[in-house]
Amino acid sequence: MPVLPASVSDTLQLLGRGRYVADRSLATAVYLALSLKRPLFLEGEAGTGKTEIAKVLAETLGRKLIRLQCYEGLDVASAVYEWNYARQMIEIRLAETGEESRDTVEENIFSDQFLIKRPLLQALEPDIAGPPVLLIDELDRTDEPFEAYLLETLSDFQITIPEVGTVKAEHPPIVVITSNRTREIHDALKRRCFYFWVDYPNAARELEILHIKAPDAAEGLSREVVAFVQKLRGMKDLFKLPGVAETIDWAHALSQLDVLALTPEAINDTLGVLLKYQDDIMKIQGSEAERLLRQVKQELAAAQ
Repeated sequence: MPVLPASVSDTLQLLGRGRYVADRSLATAVYLALSLKRPLFLEGEAGTGKTEIAKVLAETLGRKLIRLQCYEGLDVASAVYEWNYARQMIEIRLAETGEESRDTVEENIFSDQFLIKRPLLQALEPDIAGPPVLLIDELDRTDEPFEAYLLETLSDFQITIPEVGTVKAEHPPIVVITSNRTREIHDALKRRCFYFWVDYPNAARELEILHIKAPDAAEGLSREVVAFVQKLRGMKDLFKLPGVAETIDWAHALSQLDVLALTPEAINDTLGVLLKYQDDIMKIQGSEAERLLRQVKQELAAAQ
């Protein structure tokens, strides 16, 4: 079974084995969270690779990945546990035909076999491969009451079930929390975590990511794709800037179309892969795409 990294350099290598290109500051945050057994809180724009970190850690450490996808209205029954009421009612009806006492029936129906365990409770259970990786994805989509509920789990890695008692993890899970910052997360929760802002990569790192994630794309095309995306991210009037995920998807799409170098036509035909809002597409396609592409090719030629 793979062991936890012993240094920041080891963490960089661990992420690299999972085909994740990280800078040293991110590797430092991951290393500290792993070594000090604290949750890692990753905040940043959508598509910058926050969720991927949890997946890579689970893969490279040989741990089970337990994912809690957050959404508005998420409650304890969906995130922590609920009782199997249908089975409990059947058990009660069967008990009524026998001679079991009321106390015995109550003890039976609130046993483990009637408990439906959701991601947070599953993450506290022991595992032969080691504590699992618990991914709490897009926490900012939930309501504040649920965020408050997480405090007990993240403080003591325990959950209280009124009918059973307190369930506490023998060994804390590796917790990764992500947020796209659609709203602010309360300070009380952030204080329990190591915080890191996952920003868009610079051109050199994004090109390295493309070499790994889209190796079929021509070298010249990859450079133009990265440069064009970097130009788009410098624009202030786009509703949603393209993330790394969109860069990778765009490189795959262009390669599938046998494009070896960006052209205005190729850009206009595939902008829907890169931009996800029609208003943004309309701002870029046509003359603006030509202008940006001209700048990209001039700058790349000058650099060479």
